[in-house]
Amino acid sequence: MIRKRVGIVIFKDIEVLDFCGPFEVFSATRIDEAKRREEPSPFEVFLVAETLSNVTTTGGMKVIPHFSFENCPKLDILVVPGGWGTRKELKNPLMLEWLRSKAAEVETMTSVCTGAMLLGHAGLIDGLHATTHWKSLDWMRDSFPAVTVEYEQHVVEDGRVFTSAGISAGIDMALKVVARYLGEDIAKATAMHMEYPFPVSNERRVKANRK
Repeated sequence: MIRKRVGIVIFKDIEVLDFCGPFEVFSATRIDEAKRREEPSPFEVFLVAETLSNVTTTGGMKVIPHFSFENCPKLDILVVPGGWGTRKELKNPLMLEWLRSKAAEVETMTSVCTGAMLLGHAGLIDGLHATTHWKSLDWMRDSFPAVTVEYEQHVVEDGRVFTSAGISAGIDMALKVVARYLGEDIAKATAMHMEYPFPVSNERRVKANRK
């Protein structure tokens, strides 16, 4: 089995479920559900940070990244989570340049919540349809005139780019990525293993009043 490498970037004050949700989906996926304990996931999942130091999340969880920006291996799928820490990272040239470099090599680029704002500031979603946390939709619209902001969709797919609504929506986004790579049956089996409802509707679950 040739495993796809999934890199999830983390940073100080990241939202926990933004990265843990996709991590669980990709690591829990199996080609053959009957051999769940014998065979690995077809996805190899890494946490990547600017340095190898512990990352403190929103809420105080401390996380150890597998790789730094400097030694991160080649990736197939990039996941960019969000959280309050994105406000600082939007002004971090090392983060933005790393995202641009990885975007050039991956097959699939994704974001959860305000991770889409990082993609936007890196110039990676111009000309695309995208979404983000319901509280940040107008911020996205005002920040990136070249992006078509989707107010009604939970997960937005535009070519090789997936963006999603806030926090728990990262689970749905990751399931859609699994479905694209391996088919809907395997994505549904993954959701069932997680005791998570497979997303039937793509309607946004929490809606904001558009200004």
